[in-house]
Amino acid sequence: MKAVRFIGINQPLQQQDIPVPEIGDRDILVKVKAAGVCHSDAHYRAGISPVRPVPLTLGHEVAGVVEKIGSQVGNVKVGDRVALHYNLTCGDCYHCSTGNDQFCENVLMIGHFTNGGYAEYIAVPARNAIPLPDEIPFEQGATLMCASATAFHALRKSRIQGGETVAIFGAGGLGQSAIQLAKALGAIEVYAVDINEDKLELARQHGAIPVNAKKVDPVSEIKRLTKNKGVNVAIEMIGLPQTMKQALQVAGVMARVVIVGLSNKSIEIQTYTELLGNEVELIGSNDHHLQELPLLVDLARRKILDTSHIVTRTIPLDADAINSALDDLEQFGGDVRTVIVPASNQADA
Repeated sequence: MKAVRFIGINQPLQQQDIPVPEIGDRDILVKVKAAGVCHSDAHYRAGISPVRPVPLTLGHEVAGVVEKIGSQVGNVKVGDRVALHYNLTCGDCYHCSTGNDQFCENVLMIGHFTNGGYAEYIAVPARNAIPLPDEIPFEQGATLMCASATAFHALRKSRIQGGETVAIFGAGGLGQSAIQLAKALGAIEVYAVDINEDKLELARQHGAIPVNAKKVDPVSEIKRLTKNKGVNVAIEMIGLPQTMKQALQVAGVMARVVIVGLSNKSIEIQTYTELLGNEVELIGSNDHHLQELPLLVDLARRKILDTSHIVTRTIPLDADAINSALDDLEQFGGDVRTVIVPASNQADA
């Protein structure tokens, strides 16, 4: 089968022909219908987060159709539409048994530590298959598995309550989901911070108040809009020290600041003025939980979470096209989410 693979840090992904993966008794083989191109994939290519083993097929936002099932699989059948939870876990360790499966002692993330969805087929344990309703296209189902799921988990970590105000730093794939989910969870005002007018306009359509950080200082602007109170929840989804700092600086009394964006750089905190003085909480948010995904998919099915505008471009399973999309992400380009649709699957997608 065709696959597009990571072959080394700062090297273009390479197209290769590799065997269709074998499956075990509790596994499924999925024909990939869509695979999202995530900003994390650009980080992997750049070496910000190590990939192993090498070479490796990237792609952790995956949706498709069950092609084959193992002898002990009972939760799905051949022909089912599914989206795939990207953390392959044991299900038995302490973290799995307490619902924190992203910290499984044996976790392998597809497209990071085991082969992912930039390919025509992928094999995963059957427990990772989330039923995908007919109402949700494969392209949108794929993005639910990372962009929307990560946003949902971050909001749950923030303990958002009805009537609170929220600032979202980054209006890309994660941010657009976070805006809608924050509103669904009861936020009365959501401020979307970005430098891209197209993304800010989409944020406006989703009910957010756009703040263009290229034109105004976002901290001063949000303080002005909140009458100097700041926000109850700030979520940073970009991964830049500057925006992490800004998220802290817009936090009001007893606010919760959630850091989601991936970075290998440090930030400096003014301990009293930015943290202790207002009893601000600084929270890290890592991935999401398997148990959160069925509810998230149902929110999308009911259009409480509208993902129809999040996928802004589709590309073929082609190394040049994917490398170009990753280049755009490294430059914080205009597309909200680019999704790969393998040519062999387009006719029946």
